[in-house]
Amino acid sequence: MARMRSAGVTPTMQRLAILEYLENTKSHPTADGVYAEVRKTCPTIARATVYNTLEALTKAGTILQLTVDPAAARYDADLGPHVHFRCRLCGEVYDIDVKQEDCLGDLVKGHRVESVRTYAFGVCAQCRREAPAAGRSSAKKQERRGTRKSAGKEEGNAP
Repeated sequence: MARMRSAGVTPTMQRLAILEYLENTKSHPTADGVYAEVRKTCPTIARATVYNTLEALTKAGTILQLTVDPAAARYDADLGPHVHFRCRLCGEVYDIDVKQEDCLGDLVKGHRVESVRTYAFGVCAQCRREAPAAGRSSAKKQERRGTRKSAGKEEGNAP
């Protein structure tokens, strides 16, 4: 609640549920993903409320809107310096530990750097381990993605 108030966003039950979900996940969900999860605890929440809240929280600087996935914006409540990795095979997005805070607060040609967003792209460790089974169909890859997400992916940083 304090995080919202300090950003000038009026806290409502729905907004608090959305921010709480984002603060407790590492999955970098899309707006539809946020809607699906928040709806479990707030069944009457409207999809428009989720979209409007995500926009308000992003504009207030309370959360980050990530553009690492060309298919849909993703959201992250971790405002600290960190790098987002997106696997080009399975599409998973997660944080990786790469030092990037070195230039924060520094002046670059007269500009004070307050935030650095870095996106890394490649093939995740899980997909690399599965590479010898390259003959796998798209349906099997989709099945694996669903299994990884449901196996507690939100609690860890990397697959």
